[in-house]
Amino acid sequence: MSLGQAIAPHLPYLRRYGRAISGSQQNGDALVARLLETLVANPAAVDTASDLRIQLYRMVHDNFGLMADAAAADDAAQLTDIAIADARLRRIPSLARQALLLTAVEGFNAEDTGRIIGRDTDEVKTLIAEATDEIDRQTRARILIIEDEPIIAMDIEMIVRDLGHDVVAVATTHSEAVAEAQKHQPGLVLADIQLADNSSGIEAVQEILTDMKVPVIFITAFPERLLTGDRPEPAFLLTKPYQPATLRAAISQVLFFDESTVPA
Repeated sequence: MSLGQAIAPHLPYLRRYGRAISGSQQNGDALVARLLETLVANPAAVDTASDLRIQLYRMVHDNFGLMADAAAADDAAQLTDIAIADARLRRIPSLARQALLLTAVEGFNAEDTGRIIGRDTDEVKTLIAEATDEIDRQTRARILIIEDEPIIAMDIEMIVRDLGHDVVAVATTHSEAVAEAQKHQPGLVLADIQLADNSSGIEAVQEILTDMKVPVIFITAFPERLLTGDRPEPAFLLTKPYQPATLRAAISQVLFFDESTVPA
């Protein structure tokens, strides 16, 4: 198997992680593009005899550090995704946030997460606890849930309320979702892909976004179908079935880049 063939299955998930830590599709995809450029120029940058997945995530992690350093060096920077992150990072270490994402969203255990970010297992666990506590303190939102499965909707609502957020409505169809968004002006939308009237949750969100600026987390059982890089895609994507910790991490990460909750 060639290096390209070995890497290909990991690319959708590397894009997801890159977008999550950087806050946007553009920045996340740039992190993965830089990884691919490195490997084209120097295939020996990874050891195919070792755990390739860990090595690839480590490269994205390192590239994000370089991107953040470059943004910090730009004194004229606007309140971009990186600048928003910098404002929050005065309160929370970047490593703690990345440790949370790698374990709760990407499914690495604490030991492998430590290999990616260069810390031991006990320190990773401490970082995760720090990230969870601080992000929860910083971010609170009014949330619209777009989900046509009643049991899943109830589960999401319970998790969201337990995190201290308010649920303004639960919509099951395209038209209901748009109406509830216009009525409540939520600070975050959690959207299923397939809705009760056989319409697309993506289309409902696109209509919502014509009238307001609001962060969105899409929910699907097939993330690789959306993370192709061929068209505009969601920066934040949750895979079904999910664990409560995964939803918690995704919500916290999206709100992490929400300008309205940046610490003063």
